[in-house]
Amino acid sequence: MLINSLTLIASLIALFFSANKFVTGAASIARNFNLSPLLIGLTIVGFGNSIPEILVSGIASFDGSYAIGVGNALGSNIANIGLVLACTALVKPLNFDSGILKRELPILMAISLICYFIAFDGLGRGDSLLLVISLVVFFVWLIRTAKKEEFDGAYSKELKTRLPDTLTVKKAWFYFGAGLAGLLISSKLVVWAAANVAHLAGVSELIIGLTAVALGTSLPELATSISSVLKKEDDLAVGNIIGSNIYNLLAVYSLPGLWASQAVPEGMMMRDFPVMLGLTAVLFVLGKGFNNKAGIINRWEAAILLVAYFGYQWFIYQSVTTIATL
Repeated sequence: MLINSLTLIASLIALFFSANKFVTGAASIARNFNLSPLLIGLTIVGFGNSIPEILVSGIASFDGSYAIGVGNALGSNIANIGLVLACTALVKPLNFDSGILKRELPILMAISLICYFIAFDGLGRGDSLLLVISLVVFFVWLIRTAKKEEFDGAYSKELKTRLPDTLTVKKAWFYFGAGLAGLLISSKLVVWAAANVAHLAGVSELIIGLTAVALGTSLPELATSISSVLKKEDDLAVGNIIGSNIYNLLAVYSLPGLWASQAVPEGMMMRDFPVMLGLTAVLFVLGKGFNNKAGIINRWEAAILLVAYFGYQWFIYQSVTTIATL
């Protein structure tokens, strides 16, 4: 158990650093091809933060650990709002000033509801293809929006400051290749260690995916959001979470069903989906604001979100210990 637990922790840390190098290399390659910095920030850098979840879910599905994949998707969304966004707002209250963020919030809410309703009869290939097509449509919308410069000036500037420094062609490709290799190896180790920990601890792979794996793969979002808010880039901190949650549902949650139709793990419909939908609804309400005022998450609201997250984790822990004692 100790060896597997240490392997899981080490591989999650390696996953974080590999993702950073991969995104740096990919963004630099794109800049060397003279692509718009705004477009790179919206697509490559934005999507890059969800690369750990995508690879872990894909490898887990390929290895037959379907529950780790779907648990990682939902658990990451829960952690992004209840932990990452809450901790960020505790550092400094978050303002939702950008119009694009307010347009993305309804999209995230709608996608979350769609994923919930299609899960009642399991996750089939048709469902997964629908989500993948929706991902393509979302990408097209982002690209068209970037080309039309429909972003607020402040948000555009924040996105551009997020871009890594331009590297030489050789160094960019080296970072890209090394990061990709690191991602593949560390993702495989995460799935292997997580499945072993679940087996040795006598808990379901879903629980491991919802907790340890989801928390570990949310590290890039935590680092990016706190770094952004310390630089007074509130829109970037919030946009990081909204974009990541959209990618988690369209790209990560859909992967297991592409391999084969899957039944939704027991407990997910009654426990995990409602929690994710509830936190997403709270984010939607807080982000839209009231009486034409800009949305805001202040510190006491952030504290409530954090309490809700740890309450959810405690409920999972209690359910596991109850089953273990039966």
